[in-house]
Amino acid sequence: MVYLFDSDLPNNKLLPFALCNIYGLGKAHTFTICKKLGFSKNLTIQSLSKEQISKLVKHIESSNIVISGDLLKIRLLIAKKLVSIKSYKGIRRSQGLPVRGQRTHTNAKTSKKRFK
Repeated sequence: MVYLFDSDLPNNKLLPFALCNIYGLGKAHTFTICKKLGFSKNLTIQSLSKEQISKLVKHIESSNIVISGDLLKIRLLIAKKLVSIKSYKGIRRSQGLPVRGQRTHTNAKTSKKRFK
């Protein structure tokens, strides 16, 4: 297994799909990264050389994509801000109820159970 950006990448998966395990990278980003670096779509993680891995890491770091720990921090700060200004979403989040307008009369039993 290769360890990149706080994520373990499985050896047997294809490169674009294995890169999706990194928090903040989706299919579209991974396919464009592979295309820019000239990697084949059929390349697996275990067949990458150390040079290719370092090239991949440098490219991801140099691009303006917010990933893993930084992205988690940003999302937590946004959630804390919503709670502190007592917006509707912040109140629902602090009560443990669905935030995006979902039905709660008969659904959302798991989200309501957490805080009882």
